[in-house]
Amino acid sequence: MLISTSRKPSQKTRKFCKNLAHATGFTSVNRGKMNMRELLLKALEVDEYNLAIVNEIKGNPSRISFYSNKGEILLTLLIGATIENEKMNIAPSQLKIVSEVDELNVLGEIFDFDLVDKAEDNYILISKSDDSPARIYFINKFGDRLNFQINVKKIIEVSND
Repeated sequence: MLISTSRKPSQKTRKFCKNLAHATGFTSVNRGKMNMRELLLKALEVDEYNLAIVNEIKGNPSRISFYSNKGEILLTLLIGATIENEKMNIAPSQLKIVSEVDELNVLGEIFDFDLVDKAEDNYILISKSDDSPARIYFINKFGDRLNFQINVKKIIEVSND
């Protein structure tokens, strides 16, 4: 997956994209003046098949929209984020997804990671939360939860039947 930003992103949003790319092993690019078509072409150029665009409100990451390589929207999440400044010890090549939120199981397909019931290390935990639909945590090879997390405020599903 290619991860990019909206135009003229803040430093926080660029850092969020880099954290997400590092934690998942995906490619992150600064958007600059690229339009949607150019971003999709860039994704294919770097052998990525889906695209995630991170938008912001008041300089903070606020929405992630996931697109197929044909430009069809797959999923949009309204988010808040905790950004990591330290180096993250995680092995993206071994990542799996453990999900307690059925609506977000589609992230397994979007990310092309195995969706499993239980994992010991190197996984993304999508857990239920009292104050929001879900929280997305990253668990490293030592079983430690990283400070980098995504708080899902609203799930906007788009079906392309």
